[in-house]
Amino acid sequence: MKIKALVAVRSGSQRVQNKNIRPFAGSSLLEIKLQQLLNIRSLDGVVVNSNDDRMLDIARKMGCEVVKRDAYYASNEVSMSEVYKNMAENFDGDIVVYANVTNPLLKNYTLEKAIETYLMHSEDYDSLNSAHLIKEFLFKDGHALNYDLEKQPRSQDLPDIYALNFAINIIERDNMIRCKNVVGKRPYIWGIDEVEATDIDNPIDFEFAEYMYRNFSEYHA
Repeated sequence: MKIKALVAVRSGSQRVQNKNIRPFAGSSLLEIKLQQLLNIRSLDGVVVNSNDDRMLDIARKMGCEVVKRDAYYASNEVSMSEVYKNMAENFDGDIVVYANVTNPLLKNYTLEKAIETYLMHSEDYDSLNSAHLIKEFLFKDGHALNYDLEKQPRSQDLPDIYALNFAINIIERDNMIRCKNVVGKRPYIWGIDEVEATDIDNPIDFEFAEYMYRNFSEYHA
């Protein structure tokens, strides 16, 4: 069983222009993530799937496998379900470790431990997906979702609700095709802390992640 990382990047980021390849802590988000994955001993390779020739060229020079994505699967109109299925169909490996470049604070140890845990429990779960704990007072359509307004709890006593952050997703290639997702039917929810879970989605996220990466070596050891 070949275990390979899959890194999906595309051009056209709107909220943070060119966030995958713009300067970040003396490098770029793409290069940092690829170097991290290349250092993970349990991986048999790193595959970069992109519509952008600049990103593919960076990946190729770093020794990664590259897959040129059709423009349709990099557009804003296509559903992520279609994208996941297409990427899996063009993936040369048995187990996909899907890792986002926009989670630069994920530790090597956490990634290695996640792969180890997935392999240990693959008979009971069909995917492993990272998530972080949410302890917030949630509302929808004017109604509290996770607590009783008449019995206000302390925030630490709210129920344990996890939000997927997509920093780490591990699934068999065939299941990714069938599910059209990196989340299986029986997922193992792998808890990580909020700092490691940081996902760069706006300029403030970018500045925070860059500050943490520059000033705390634990996040790029």
